[in-house]
Formats: sequence, C-alpha cells, structure tokens
Amino acid sequence: MTTTPQRPLPSGFSSTSTTDEVIKGIDLTGKTAIVTGGYGGIGLATVRTLHDAGAQVIVPARNTEGARAALKDLDGVRVEQLDLVEPASVDAFADRFLAEGRPLHLLINNAGVMATPLTRDARGNELQFAVNHLGHFRLATRLWPALAAAGAAGAAGAADRTGGARVIALSSRGHRYSPIVFDDLNFEHRTYEPFLAYGQSKTANSLFAVELDRRGRAEGIRAFAVHPGAILDTDLTRHLSDDALRAAGVVDVDGRRVLSNGLHVKTVEQGAATTVWCATSPALDGLGGVYCEDCDISPVMTAEELAASDRPLDGPGVLPFAVDQDAATRLWDVSEQLM
Repeated sequence: MTTTPQRPLPSGFSSTSTTDEVIKGIDLTGKTAIVTGGYGGIGLATVRTLHDAGAQVIVPARNTEGARAALKDLDGVRVEQLDLVEPASVDAFADRFLAEGRPLHLLINNAGVMATPLTRDARGNELQFAVNHLGHFRLATRLWPALAAAGAAGAAGAADRTGGARVIALSSRGHRYSPIVFDDLNFEHRTYEPFLAYGQSKTANSLFAVELDRRGRAEGIRAFAVHPGAILDTDLTRHLSDDALRAAGVVDVDGRRVLSNGLHVKTVEQGAATTVWCATSPALDGLGGVYCEDCDISPVMTAEELAASDRPLDGPGVLPFAVDQDAATRLWDVSEQLM
C-alpha cells in the first residue's frame, strides 16, 4: 500500500477557524468557481466566502428555484441546472460551461447524500456511490479542459493571478466505516447498511482526489479531499430517523442537536473553513492529493489506533485505505466504466 504524504504543515489554523479567518488577505478577483450543493449549509457558506473574496461563482443545482432563493442576496452568483445522478444532465452542464471558453480555477464537489435507504440509479449503481462519487467524477472529467486552461495559465504566471486549478472533494471522517469493496460496489451480494455505503462513498471521494491530483499535476491541476467536521445545522441528516440519530450520538438538548460524545460541533462557517482553505491557501501551492481536516493536512490513523478507540469517529486522522495510490488508480479505472 502506497499512501500519500499525510503530514500536517502546520497551517496555523484549527478546528474552530472560520471561513473569514482562512480567506483573510486572499483576492479571488478574476477566478471562476463551481460549487455543487452551494445553496445550503456549508456549501452556502463556501459560496458566500468565495463570492465576497471576488470570485465568479456558479452553483449547479437540481432544484434551481430553491437555489436561487437561497442565493438571492449574492449578486452575480449564477445558478445552473444539474442533476448529479443523471449523466445527460452532467454532460449538458459541462457543455454549457465549456462553451463559454473560460478557465475553471476552483471545482468544489460539495453536494452529497448520507445514509439513504437502499436506492439505485438508472444504471444500477447504489445511490450514495452514484451521487457522492460517480456524478462528481463525471463532472470533473467533463470539465477537464477548463481546469487545464486555468492550470496552464497559473503555470505561466499569468497576470490575472489565476494560480492554477484546484479540485476539492468533500469526504468525511465517515470514510472509516468502509474501504472500497471493489467486488461488490453496489451491495448486490452483501447486506445493505446505510452507513457502510456512506463510508464507501466518502472513501471514494478521498481516493478520487488522490488520483486526480496524480493525473492533473503536470497540467497545473491539484486536488484535495476534505473532512469538514461535525456540523449538525445542515440537511445532510434528512434521511436519518430519530433512532438512527441517537445511535450516531446525536441528541436534542434545549431544542438543539448536539453530540453526546463530547466531540466539537462546528458552525457552518467553521465547517466550510477547511474547504475554503484547501481551495485558496498559498500554503498548499505545489501540494495535492492529500486528505485535510481542521484547516490542515491530516495525519494518518493506523488500523491499530482505530481498533483501540471506543468510538470509531473520534480523533483526527485518515485511514491508509482512503489515501492508497493503488486503490485510487483502480477506482478511477472502474469509475470510467461505471459513470
């Protein structure tokens, strides 16, 4: 197993850092960003921060009416139709963007679903794997010419401060629930468990960043996987029953959702901070293919350390299988066949 160089910098930021803190002093004028799921929760906080720093932001959404309502106070943010589970919709969005002839500096794959009942897309792919990974995989590969254009301009030291292209894949500490089970990706032979499927999709997000970075770095395209942290003020838990939430350690106190195990619960601005840091920080120039959390590159957590923990989601760190180069290359090849 060959893993990526997972070593904290350190960055000077922490789990409580906010988007405003990590973007301070960074000017995104002249840059274009696409943020999937950018109309709620940490996606909306990400869009707001990039917009306020001067970027032109495009938000692809399945529910365009709802997205426009959520983004109405952000002048210049565009909403475009996109359904990640429909290949034709992904291709149509990519074709529209490429027709504009502009470089794409930031692609932030923020949209996702969690712990859904067993559902399959029209091609038979399990829904969490299809939405969280395959849809974003197709989107990135279709937008590659625009990413490469930004990468080439950055490598040439263009006067518009493009700085190359970065792709951010929203993963999760939930990757610890499951590696990629290549011989049964879609739960055709094993019993379906929502969090196993979620974990596999989040491992896929991390491996996607590893392999995209390997393939793109010569063209000035770098990629990072992000664990945003525990943020309860989003709709990601909409498929979970009250019993499932309690089993996951989420309890209600004074009308608020909190974690019973004492883990730090982030605000949406804190949750979006690692995404914004990975997308914009000059400290990451020349780096990529790593898994990040709390506004820094994560350390590696060994299987022994995980086994010794009473709570599998406690403590920072990425498991080796989520940053394994061989698995990342294999997943890319499989994804090309499945997407």
